[in-house]
Amino acid sequence: MNTTQQQLTEIVLPGKVEPEGLRVRRGPVPVPGPGQVLVAVEATGVSFAEQQMRRGRYFDQPPFPFVPGYDLVGRVTALGPGVPGDLEGCRIAALTKTGAWASHVLVDAEDAVPVPDGVGAAEAETAVLNGITAWQMLHRKARVRSGQTILVHGAGGGVGSLLVQLARGAGVRVIGTASPRHHAALRARGVEPVDYRTGDVPARVRALAPGGVDAVFDHVGGRSVVDSWRLLAPGGTLVSYGSAATLDAEGSKMWPVLKILGRMWAWNALPNGRQAYFYNVWAGRKFGPKAFRARLRADLGQVLDALRRGEIGAGVAAELPLERAGEALRLAESGTVAGKVVLVP
Repeated sequence: MNTTQQQLTEIVLPGKVEPEGLRVRRGPVPVPGPGQVLVAVEATGVSFAEQQMRRGRYFDQPPFPFVPGYDLVGRVTALGPGVPGDLEGCRIAALTKTGAWASHVLVDAEDAVPVPDGVGAAEAETAVLNGITAWQMLHRKARVRSGQTILVHGAGGGVGSLLVQLARGAGVRVIGTASPRHHAALRARGVEPVDYRTGDVPARVRALAPGGVDAVFDHVGGRSVVDSWRLLAPGGTLVSYGSAATLDAEGSKMWPVLKILGRMWAWNALPNGRQAYFYNVWAGRKFGPKAFRARLRADLGQVLDALRRGEIGAGVAAELPLERAGEALRLAESGTVAGKVVLVP
């Protein structure tokens, strides 16, 4: 496709700004190089990572200014040298970490995961980052089995809602912390909800699972990680995947993660059969890129197929034009919506 008649639109995060401080930048559409494809973005999302990045709190974000956007869904419109011709015109999903808040994005062809027919762009977008995170934590880290009991913090959130659906589909009992407005939906999915804002959450979980739980999925960090470890049954697994409690903290953005890692190192040295992991979706990419891509393609493929079959669904909270990214980010941070806020170029 001739891209000379098109224009690139992208959203720039210039520094530590309020959502309204995001900038729109326009320029020529990039041309794919060897091994790359040009993707016309159909949907990209607002994740918790962008909320951290605008505060300078994401632990390995690039220096300002940069284009945010952790994942995307779109059509391949041009191929670079060496890319198989059958990719052109395909709808694909990809993890980018940054750069997806744009009308056109260059993606390594090896990182492009086909989206099944029958799955819309916005629908697929809700399950890319959140879906791969949920799937890998559940099946590759905790290795849950039918009949086990797990605790999911933030069960009404983007990752949490997919975690509970995947777990219930695997025959797992789920206890989920969430605000009361999510409780009815969680009960409908077979989840036992706990209000994280009132009372002693560990005590309430203990009442539901006196012998402890087989796995805990904790995005909160801080004190919550300690409580989560103590709630594990013998042989249980803690999977931490964030530090939401420190979103507005001052000081080093690395310290909350390093503190969690230090605690996990000490816990894993104990002879009690329990394990603790800090999940990072990018783990292994640098030193084992071939295996990383194979896992990503297989696992995201499983998630998208489950979405196609109607076994899971994250829901689109709102669809806004790319140029209204600031409004979308503000909405996502408000805590007033269920589902994912999606940007549509």
